[in-house]
Amino acid sequence: RWQKVLYERQPFPDNYVDQRFLEELRKNVHARQYRYQAVVFQSGAVVQQLCSVCVFVLTWWYMDAGVLSPQGLFGAALVSSLLGYVLFDAVDGGAGRWASGRTRWADLKSTLVFAAFTYGFSPVLKTLTESISTDTIYAMSALMLLGHLVFFDYGANAAIVSSTLSLNMAIFASVCLASRLPRSLHAFVMVTFAMQIFALWPVLQKKLKARTPRCYVGVTVLFALAALAGLATVSSVGAVLFASLLLAISCLCPYCLIRLQLLKDNIHGPWDEAEIKEDLSRFLM
Repeated sequence: RWQKVLYERQPFPDNYVDQRFLEELRKNVHARQYRYQAVVFQSGAVVQQLCSVCVFVLTWWYMDAGVLSPQGLFGAALVSSLLGYVLFDAVDGGAGRWASGRTRWADLKSTLVFAAFTYGFSPVLKTLTESISTDTIYAMSALMLLGHLVFFDYGANAAIVSSTLSLNMAIFASVCLASRLPRSLHAFVMVTFAMQIFALWPVLQKKLKARTPRCYVGVTVLFALAALAGLATVSSVGAVLFASLLLAISCLCPYCLIRLQLLKDNIHGPWDEAEIKEDLSRFLM
């Protein structure tokens, strides 16, 4: 009888296997079963980040066209930041703050230092890219915002995820676009708004997603509607295309993922690579 060993001579060729070989065949051992509602819920992170980029670009366009004043944007951003700050503590009753050991006074000092530093260097930011053509600035900004979306941490455990790189690319794009605004005050407000929407807003999103899922869904829907309404004032065709993109990401892509999971056919068996499960640390001493 054939045995799966190499240390004995047997009257069989080296590549011979008997009918027992497929008895250990297993299919889709590590396959995950997704629910449509859960996938749609998780896609909200992608939708919110796309809307953040859309709102940022629209805000820059309004300021560049003279429709939105820097004082008005700074006031609105300040009020929204205070509301978000209060909501951030109210969601978990301040447990996260107590765990991190960070006080409100420390947050206030950091905010004042950042605002003073940005305001002092706003004339430099305004004249930083004078020697670069406007078309190049727009191309660089679009590329950086695209990179921000690619490397953003949507909650997936992947090697491409880099929150630091994603934030740096978004700030770089904001600096490039701010340098094309009329005055230094515009550049200061634009960079400050970029920090709020690309650095602070995602933190509040994650807290809402973990603590209050229903509130997170409501905020996502309202934010998407606000982005679409703002885009419709600039381009109705762009608003329709952007709405189609959001619907495809939040509804069509989850459906395709679940349908494709049914076609998954990964096989596992004795031909797989051996996995050493014994603790071999004693041999390293």
